Amino acid sequence: MVFSNTYTGLGERFYEKSQPTPVQKPQLFLWDAQLAEQLKIATDLQQDPDALAQIFSGNRILPGSEPIAIAYAGHQFGYFSAQLGDGRAHLLGEVIDRVGKTWDVQLKGTGPTSFSRGGDGRLALGPAVREFIMSEAMHALGVPTTRSLAVVATGEPVYRDRPMAGAVVTRIASSHLRVGTFEFFAARDDRASLKALRDYAIEHHFPDLKEVKENRTVLLLDKVIETQIQLVVQWMRVGFIHGVMNTDNTTISGETIDFGPCAMMGVYDQDTVYSSIDRTGRYAFGNQPQIAHWNMARFAECLLVLVDSEDTQTTEQLTAMVNGCPGRFEREYCKMMGRKFGLLGLREEDDELLNSLLEQFSLQGMDYTITFDLLTKSLNLDSVTSELKTEFGQYFGLWRKRINDQDAPIGEIQKLMRQNNPVVIPRNHHVERVIQECEETGVATAAEKFLQVLNCPYEEIPQTCQYQDKPGDGDQHYQTFCGT
Repeated sequence: MVFSNTYTGLGERFYEKSQPTPVQKPQLFLWDAQLAEQLKIATDLQQDPDALAQIFSGNRILPGSEPIAIAYAGHQFGYFSAQLGDGRAHLLGEVIDRVGKTWDVQLKGTGPTSFSRGGDGRLALGPAVREFIMSEAMHALGVPTTRSLAVVATGEPVYRDRPMAGAVVTRIASSHLRVGTFEFFAARDDRASLKALRDYAIEHHFPDLKEVKENRTVLLLDKVIETQIQLVVQWMRVGFIHGVMNTDNTTISGETIDFGPCAMMGVYDQDTVYSSIDRTGRYAFGNQPQIAHWNMARFAECLLVLVDSEDTQTTEQLTAMVNGCPGRFEREYCKMMGRKFGLLGLREEDDELLNSLLEQFSLQGMDYTITFDLLTKSLNLDSVTSELKTEFGQYFGLWRKRINDQDAPIGEIQKLMRQNNPVVIPRNHHVERVIQECEETGVATAAEKFLQVLNCPYEEIPQTCQYQDKPGDGDQHYQTFCGT
């Protein structure tokens, strides 16, 4: 791997140099060979698990790598913290993949930094396995996300409510720029750093704006709003609940980051919350669009620091963009939901039909993934229609009539539905069972079997049926935890 680090070029206000704390007995636990190939990791290195364990535990620093901990702030559950930062993570640097795209390589769980706020800087094996499973499942589902390259067991315990096996997870991301990164400098009224960060974000994520000299602040906000809308629309498509949509977990790139309290919705319910720390339902499934809007307002406030107080035009443009978020989201959400129901294009009257169908999901307590899978299959499989007719009532006939009114072959419509409706998701009870088995056995077999299915979420392979069942209690008592 050949490392560079453009982020250090921004200056020492943006980070601190920090070396990972060595671990005793690193062992490679999970490895994504396809991602490694994409990142041009040498074949001979991939075939040496001991060398990989040394590198991706932080014990061995490769040439060109300059480990740093990044500074950022953030609104956490609505309350502002002026300094957060990487308290248990080290950015090793950037690598260029086979198609010329640049990726951050970050180790998480590699010991304390000056941002640790009293924490030990370590990570338990269970949360590391969760991040690997969930990020790779999201990637396969077609949701913008950070990736996981490796999990390394450290051979050392970490202490939470009980002693637990320690681990380090390797995160791959387009960058680690967050809304909270901008908030860090805005809170300090550091305009020079904000301007440098704005230009870096454009250079790194929106190269089509590189040559633009005017309205860069406005154009950046527009781009970031679009990434957030597309991200949350995709979350809603597959039933993903992030669980902790703080501004420090809101990436400028529009990639999903931080899989601590995340979960998947089973029974359709807009109020679904699983996170043990979300006691008010702030980050419930159906609240995610509003929170994305709230987070973009915080981002716009940071950018306003760059705007001259007399420049009312730019201020009005930024304000209008933030105010326009709900309408922009609603348009994209309706298009997505139309595709899930097999509509090749939307008519004005489709709103009422789609809302009525989703209301039946809620009233009948239907499983989100299973029901959309059955609706997809019902287009050419009569055996599943009787159950759907019972659950949807008159709306099933109205939906089929709307499908048949389209000037397109049923096969084309079904293909569209299948592209948007997975047959399998990382269901919460299976995620927990796999994590528990990994913790108890100290081997990754259960996770590897699970990932083999999750890597094919839109097709049924022989093992798929082992992971499609609903939980016995309907996830009524399920809770997720931060894992820090």
